[in-house]
Amino acid sequence: MNNPTDFSQPQRQSLPGILVMFANSLQKTVRALWPMLLIWLVKFDSLNKLVFFGSIAGVVIIIGVISYLQYLFFTFHIDEENNEFVIQKGVFNKTRITIQLHKIQQVNINQSLIQRLVGVHKLEIDTAGSDKKEASISAISHDLATILKERLINHSQQETITDSEKVAIEESPTSFIKIGILSLVKIGFTSNYIKSFALIFLFFTTIIENLQQLNTEVIDEDKVTDYLGTLPSITSFMIVVGIFIVLILIVNLFRTILKYFDFTIQKSKQAIVLSYGLLSTKNTLLNPNKVQKIKITQNYFQKKLDVTTIGVHQASSDVEKVKEKDQIEVPGCSASERDIILNLLLNQLPEKGKKYLPNWRKFAVNTFFLLVVPVLISIAINFKLHFVTWNEWLLYTSFFVIFAIVLIWFSFKNYKLFVSNDFIIKQNGAWDIDTIIIEPYKIQAIETQQFFWQKPADIGSVRLSTAGGTVNFSTTNYSKVKQLTNYWLYQVETSDKNWM
Repeated sequence: MNNPTDFSQPQRQSLPGILVMFANSLQKTVRALWPMLLIWLVKFDSLNKLVFFGSIAGVVIIIGVISYLQYLFFTFHIDEENNEFVIQKGVFNKTRITIQLHKIQQVNINQSLIQRLVGVHKLEIDTAGSDKKEASISAISHDLATILKERLINHSQQETITDSEKVAIEESPTSFIKIGILSLVKIGFTSNYIKSFALIFLFFTTIIENLQQLNTEVIDEDKVTDYLGTLPSITSFMIVVGIFIVLILIVNLFRTILKYFDFTIQKSKQAIVLSYGLLSTKNTLLNPNKVQKIKITQNYFQKKLDVTTIGVHQASSDVEKVKEKDQIEVPGCSASERDIILNLLLNQLPEKGKKYLPNWRKFAVNTFFLLVVPVLISIAINFKLHFVTWNEWLLYTSFFVIFAIVLIWFSFKNYKLFVSNDFIIKQNGAWDIDTIIIEPYKIQAIETQQFFWQKPADIGSVRLSTAGGTVNFSTTNYSKVKQLTNYWLYQVETSDKNWM
């Protein structure tokens, strides 16, 4: 039998991994067949019970056999000669995944509720060449996963068994920041309003659509409509808005606590270890040298409560397609904790340097497209279809105009670019103020743009591309932009720092 820490020899996953694979396959089957299952449940009394339960038993047996075969044919090892991590899998179609160790930029150790019940973890490997996880091991013990992730992230060759165990003990992560439940509550009540609104809207529309298809009425729509109709328009509007605000706050709070519970940041060798999660735990190991872009987000309430969110962006071939659940965020850290994290990621606190502001035309353009155009469209639509009375239109439009003007003004006021020798910092946002930080030597491409109508005013835009995302700054002094571009290109060409 192979030694479990000798990764040079092909190894299988932990035996309980069969249960994990079975549960995952069963979950996917239920998701794919849920409309049919819903119809069966509604018509359960008229079904042939023997056929129904026999079909379910047959599906379960087939999934069980496939899960065992998946476990049997799944192996992983480190090819020390070629310095590669190799995974072989597949029951009928054999697949061999090969990852060069020097390209690994992030290793996650996650644990879902099912994996927690059977006592195993999931190890995921991420490289700079893809927007998805390159490879994953669904069932591995925590001790073995910890040793393996250290080997992968540090690109070192495996030593003897004794040395590996010694490394695991002597280089065990040291905790230096822990986000408390109070900070998570603050973040939960003061962030992600739009995401939570979208989730609530999608949930209710899906439920209502399914109930209508089944001709089932849980809520009497006529009674609700009649009740709201007896109230003044402004009162009805405020009731609906109030209900949505309460639901959004509740959803925000639960999502934040479930996702980020017991958030701990640890230092391990040259890497950072992030661990968090209530029902589904996640353990992420990342290399600070490979961080491409940092985004700090804070709004007015969060500033008063001394909490902020830090987003970390690493290299990806298509950063726009990186799933939200795979993005690295540190929620609810205080100003002092934020500085500690920035110091760890950047080896120094970023200085803002010289400030660059947008031209007043940016405010005018945003006002036209975000205020004037929507109002004109609403006039045309209401004139044609008569959705509401003109008095009601005036009331709703007044709310929109005030709201839009405030957002446009603050968006313009907060739009700034700061340039120093070591950092480029962009600040933008109306309510949530985003501060994006990149280092000039990590720039991969620079694009400047000036439309012909912008030439008389000498204004234009610049786009800085990194392996972890882009930074745009528009409608500013174009002559200064060209000077900055030459300076950044010089920094890129003369820098001897390596970020891969």
